[in-house]
Amino acid sequence: VSRTGCLGWVTRFPVTRRYLADANKYTSSTSHSFFFLRPLPVQHLHFPLSSNPSKNQITASLPIDFSCNWENPHRFSSNRSSQALANQRPPRMRFSRPHFGARKAVACRLWNSGFTRHIVTSCRAVLLPRFGGPEVLELRDGVDVPPLKPNEVLVRVRAASVNPLDTRMRAGYGRSVFEPLLPLILGRDVSGEVAAVGTSVHSLNVGQEVFGALHPTAVRGTYTDYAVLSEEELAAKPASITHVEASAIPFAALTAWRALKSTARIAEGQRLLVIGGGGAVGFAAIQLGVAAGCYVTTTCGGNSVARMLESGVEQAVDYTAEDIEVAIKGKFDAVLDTIGVPETERTGINFLKRGGHYMTLQGEAASLTDRYGLLVGLPIATSILLKKQIQYRYSHGIGGEISFSTSSLFIPTSNFHLNHLITVLIILA
Repeated sequence: VSRTGCLGWVTRFPVTRRYLADANKYTSSTSHSFFFLRPLPVQHLHFPLSSNPSKNQITASLPIDFSCNWENPHRFSSNRSSQALANQRPPRMRFSRPHFGARKAVACRLWNSGFTRHIVTSCRAVLLPRFGGPEVLELRDGVDVPPLKPNEVLVRVRAASVNPLDTRMRAGYGRSVFEPLLPLILGRDVSGEVAAVGTSVHSLNVGQEVFGALHPTAVRGTYTDYAVLSEEELAAKPASITHVEASAIPFAALTAWRALKSTARIAEGQRLLVIGGGGAVGFAAIQLGVAAGCYVTTTCGGNSVARMLESGVEQAVDYTAEDIEVAIKGKFDAVLDTIGVPETERTGINFLKRGGHYMTLQGEAASLTDRYGLLVGLPIATSILLKKQIQYRYSHGIGGEISFSTSSLFIPTSNFHLNHLITVLIILA
């Protein structure tokens, strides 16, 4: 494809590289040969013939004649055998002015739609065809991989983790919203390599190791060989951690980051209480709080107390053996409640300084919507939130907020304790 968008002969085309940073240049980290010749007649578009999936590369030593399907110009049928082509020599390279009109329109349509859609068209995935226990999950072959949008990245998945949200969605959490969209692919976290990038992606390159997390409402998750994420949902994976370790970080850590940095805006010297520090989000919040210079206190089970103290907390209270309200002293600038039941909510609010931030991971919106439907349940959940906001604003000087994180991944992995985030490793061969 020339810079003007017209098609010509192609001899070698490494498809795992980013083809265009913009419409005028081709970038690749490996050697490549790209030949532009006389523009072709509009009814004969020449593309490479054979693919070599093991090398993730499409090669052709001679131009291949494909007939264009005008209703769907992405589909071609070869009318020349590879053996016949192999016995011929490449034509002499010639250049001429490009032809415009319909030829350019077809060329630009093919170009703008992206060659990335032809790298992987289907793959394996774990599907959720209906809600229920773990037995409802199905491993299927031939699941379609959608074409990339300009800001999207195709990731070859090496590891994905299971979050509480995934298990709750599998059991029917958010049924009123997700049931019409079945079958779903669960999974929020991912770690792997970039297999292809959209036309507007500039910060990531093909072959680069990345990790990241999808939005909570995504219906095509990461339990698949190839996952699609936006550029903003991914970051370069540090070489110091494995794919398994990296896949245990993003969703939980971003949840904690959103609560502490975006909502509470914690700062050095402040006091932070994490209710339920033994879980993934709680443990990530503890480490983020300690890294920010906060004085962190947490509640956890007895078997997690030593781990909490090792991570830098000032006090770790075993809620099964001690009275939390007696054992913990003083008030806190921020409270993160990862449990979210009425008892922990009351405890957290009572420990807040006036004007402090109370954050919970549990809300009534999804459960009430599932129970009463979207039109009734969502207004009820909104009224409950407004009632609490008014109540707590006058009693403790705090308000309420509902939000999701869309910020780029930023995790201090050099100081992140990963060994306690991984409990079970399942190999999907």
